[in-house]
Amino acid sequence: MARRTREVRRFRDELLDELLAGADPAEVFADGGMLDDLKRAVAERALDAEMEAHLEGERSGGNHRNGHNRKRVLTDEGALELAVPRDRAGRFEPQLVEKYCRRLPGFDAKVVSMYARGMTTREIRGHIEELYGVTCSQALRQLRPIAGYLRPQGPASNASSAASAAARVGTW
Repeated sequence: MARRTREVRRFRDELLDELLAGADPAEVFADGGMLDDLKRAVAERALDAEMEAHLEGERSGGNHRNGHNRKRVLTDEGALELAVPRDRAGRFEPQLVEKYCRRLPGFDAKVVSMYARGMTTREIRGHIEELYGVTCSQALRQLRPIAGYLRPQGPASNASSAASAAARVGTW
């Protein structure tokens, strides 16, 4: 029998050992645990890199960093508090977490999918509050006008039609 080769790992064992040193294994995956901290650190590093790229093009105009704004966004796993950098001229437009955006990619598609499968907006709000610990605004009612696109029209309907409808709807 052929011997299995070891899978290629994205992270070196030494790095993982350093990250997990002294950590309680139960707290690594818990809400607010190490994975949430790691997710926040990666997102903030990406936002800082976006700011650096933005400022490189505006150095001659005298634009500089001007601190950070706190922003709470929803991810697939729950709420995440981020420090989003800002510039003095107010022209920085982050791409990872766009201005006025409160949900990271993927979250909207899940909500639309729940609606397409027959959950009411009230049930979806309750589900989101239960899973993520955040309250939803009445903006969820915006799903009602698109019900014709999302609700199955017969026994031949399937999940792929709901996914294509979610793509047509976009963010709300």
